[in-house]
Amino acid sequence: MTITYTWRGDFDNADVNALHAQGFDHPVLDIDWLAQVRRHSLGWVCAHRDGDLVGFVNIAWDGGVHAFVLDTVVAAAHRRRGVGAGLVAEAVLRARAAGCEWLHVDFDDGLAPFYVESCGFTPTPAGLVAL
Repeated sequence: MTITYTWRGDFDNADVNALHAQGFDHPVLDIDWLAQVRRHSLGWVCAHRDGDLVGFVNIAWDGGVHAFVLDTVVAAAHRRRGVGAGLVAEAVLRARAAGCEWLHVDFDDGLAPFYVESCGFTPTPAGLVAL
C-alpha cells in the first residue's frame, strides 16, 4: 500500500466531508473545507492512495508559535496501518518549518496510545469550556 502525503494538498470538499462523517460517526455534511482551511489554517495534510483521499489532518494556528492539530481522520479500510501517524508526522515537520514552537492536540482518553505513543506527544493538563 503506497500512501502519499501532501502538505496543503488539493482535495475535493465532498471527499473530506465523507471521510469526516465516517471518522467521526455523523451524517455527511456540506462543509466548504477548502475555504475554511485556506482562511484559518497554517496548513493541512492529505493522504492519498491511488488518487483516493484516505486521510486528512488540519493544522490551525495562532499566527505565531502555536499550531493545533484538528480533525485527524483516516478511512476505515486504512486505519491501524500508520496512515494517521504519517499525517501527523508530516504536520509536525511543516509546523516546525513554519517557525512554530508548539504543536497542540486535544484528544479523548481512548486516543492517547495514538497521539502519545505513535505520534510522540507529551500528555499535559488542559482546560475546556463547553460553549
